[in-house]
Amino acid sequence: MDIRKLQRAIVDGLEDVKGHNIVVFNTEHLSPLFERVIIASGTSNRQTKALASSVRDAVKSRGFPVMRTEGEDNGEWIIVDCGAAVVHLMQPAIRTYYHLEEIWGDKPVKMKLDHEPVKLVKAANDEAPVKKAPAKKAAAKKPAAKKTPAKKAPAKKPAARAGVTRTVGVKSSAAKKAPAKKPAAKKTASRA
Repeated sequence: MDIRKLQRAIVDGLEDVKGHNIVVFNTEHLSPLFERVIIASGTSNRQTKALASSVRDAVKSRGFPVMRTEGEDNGEWIIVDCGAAVVHLMQPAIRTYYHLEEIWGDKPVKMKLDHEPVKLVKAANDEAPVKKAPAKKAAAKKPAAKKTPAKKAPAKKPAARAGVTRTVGVKSSAAKKAPAKKPAAKKTASRA
């Protein structure tokens, strides 16, 4: 069995479901049980379960065995045992808490991941130099305009209406209003 083909199948399965922070570690010197530990994060229980399913499908489709899967009931930390490689699929909080990179991470394996940008090789000296675009400067903040107190309009005389008062030129949340007059009750004369 070629361990490089197995780890590539696992990483491809993880990338199909957008696994985050995928790392591969060589553990041959630490454990006789497996040669690689692969750690990836999922943002939710649903995504970690989908990552586990995708890894199983990718590994089986390339002819490698999947021994067992643990933790799918909860979905916070799922372990997929692929024989020579063990895959840990964790949510970010669980991954930060247990920090498996400290245990297994002394020999990282360099792999090209699909979501990583490709590094370009520097041009030879005989070619024309490439001019760099000037860096964009951050827009300078404009000073805040000074607030001038609002000029009050001259008070207008209210129109003469019976029982209505107004306030003009005064901003108040509780403007004074005269209470509405109740219509006079009709008196009925009783005749005896």
